Amino acid sequence: MEQFDKYYDLIIRWSLEYLPKFLLALLVLVIGFWLIKRVRILVRIALEKSDFNVGIISFLVSLVDIVLKTFLLLVVAGMIGIETASLIGVLAAAGFAVGLALQGSLSNFAAGILVVTFKPYKAGDWIEVEDKFGKVEDIQIFNTIIVTPGQKTLIIPNGQVVNGIVTNFSKKGHIRVEIEIAVPYEESFPKIRDIVMQVVEANGKVLPRPAPEIGILKFDSHNVVMAVRPYVEPDNYWQVVFEVHQSVKAAFHEHGIKVAYPEGVEIGFIGN
Repeated sequence: MEQFDKYYDLIIRWSLEYLPKFLLALLVLVIGFWLIKRVRILVRIALEKSDFNVGIISFLVSLVDIVLKTFLLLVVAGMIGIETASLIGVLAAAGFAVGLALQGSLSNFAAGILVVTFKPYKAGDWIEVEDKFGKVEDIQIFNTIIVTPGQKTLIIPNGQVVNGIVTNFSKKGHIRVEIEIAVPYEESFPKIRDIVMQVVEANGKVLPRPAPEIGILKFDSHNVVMAVRPYVEPDNYWQVVFEVHQSVKAAFHEHGIKVAYPEGVEIGFIGN
């Protein structure tokens, strides 16, 4: 009976000492989880309004959720009397080790955040990164996916994008096509310029503004090199290049324009 009374008194004493702390900690835990849920919703709404990538939004929301829940659990553990200093030290050491192991990935992740925040380019833009040219298909957490005109998929780490030079061909909404046409010295440049200008302006994919530019680029050994510079939407670049070359060839044939062959100085007609 005395042993029972001893254990009974011990239970009562522990209950009076720890039960209020436990109930308060439980209340803080419930309210904390509710508040974290609300914070997650607000963070997601704010990121969606900022036009962040969907994958990055999910990652950031999950990251905020993990950080807040970890902090909440440490607070609750301290309230019920658990020593948290050593636990925090273990978590810090583990975080440091993981950070060292994932240094490159974390660098690419941080670069991805900068890309979606400052938007040097977006999905659908034509860009060039370190001599790699293509259309942006997706901006992921660690990489940017671009597809080349030859339908090759390039996976470029975001760290290279931030640390290198990025050429965005879609930023202005139009891009200049650069075409060179060789014509013999004896032909009239104003005549040929008018013919080429008619060909360029007749192409429905060439933009009227900015106006196309045509001029003499240089004097070669057997011909004059003419520069043709129309402006097009980035998606129409190669179509216009091919179509203008084809139409210029047909126009030269129609008007009897001669060409100079590089093997000699002989002048001959161009075929249809």
